[in-house]
Order: sequence, then structure tokens, then C-alpha cells
Amino acid sequence: MKTKFKTKIILLFTHISTLFFGFALGIYLLPILIAPDSSDIMDIDQLQSDAAYKTKFIRDLAGSDLLHWGEADVTISDKHIVIKGKIAPGPDYKVYLTQQFVENEKEFLTIKDSAAYIADVNIFENLIVHIPSDIQINKYNTIVIWCESFSEFITAAQYL
Repeated sequence: MKTKFKTKIILLFTHISTLFFGFALGIYLLPILIAPDSSDIMDIDQLQSDAAYKTKFIRDLAGSDLLHWGEADVTISDKHIVIKGKIAPGPDYKVYLTQQFVENEKEFLTIKDSAAYIADVNIFENLIVHIPSDIQINKYNTIVIWCESFSEFITAAQYL
């Protein structure tokens, strides 16, 4: 009788664990599977040459980790942010401009209300982000990629 009970508990635990793992994997993989194609590299190269500012996303920021990172050359002009490289894939990414450099969730959350929302991101390699016409890039000095759904810092880069 005890053996049947233990077996049921083990089966219940393994099935729930598998379900949880599958759900978590789905959250991670779905944005990758439905992501549009990357921007054309020739368009990226042309837009990068017109940039007012140049910077880089690097992997070793305090708030970055195995699943939340960026590694790319970033250029900013009055009309576009061009990211030539990769950012870690995930759901509900947003691009913000801020007036001070941040490198983790806590720092970003303290200034998020004053950050300028630029656009949603659903491409994770070689992307072009259009800047709204009412945003003056010279009033800011940092670009931040943020996961809104999970309040998770992805990456940031300061431009001067």
C-alpha cells in the first residue's frame, strides 16, 4: 500500500515538473519562433553611417546574466536606433532612452518614470528601431532594453 502511494507521489511530482519545464521553455522559445526576420545588413550599414552617436551593448553588466544580455554595436540618429549584433531573446522587450546610465533592474526601476519609451522589440539580431518624432535623442545618454512582462533588465549602453 505504501509503495503505491510513493509511486503516485513520484509520478505526480515528475508530471508537474515536466509541465512546468515545458511551460517555461515555451515562454523562452515562443518569441524566437515567431520573431520576424532580422533587418537587412545593407540597410543597417547605411543607417549606421548616418549616426550621431555610437556605443556598444556588452555582456558583463551587473544586471545581465545567462538569459538577459546584449552584445552589439549600437548607433543612434534622430530617426533610428540600429543594433548590429544580438540581444538575448525573450518576450515583451521595450527600448527606452534614459538620462543616466543604469545596469540592473533596481537602477532602472528608480528612473523608469522619466525614461522615454521608444518602441517594442521582437527581433533579437540586427534590428532597426524607429524613434518617434517627438523624442530628442540629445536629451538622453543611455539606451536600455527592458523586459516589461517580467520586469527584467536585459542590457544598456551609454552614448555621449
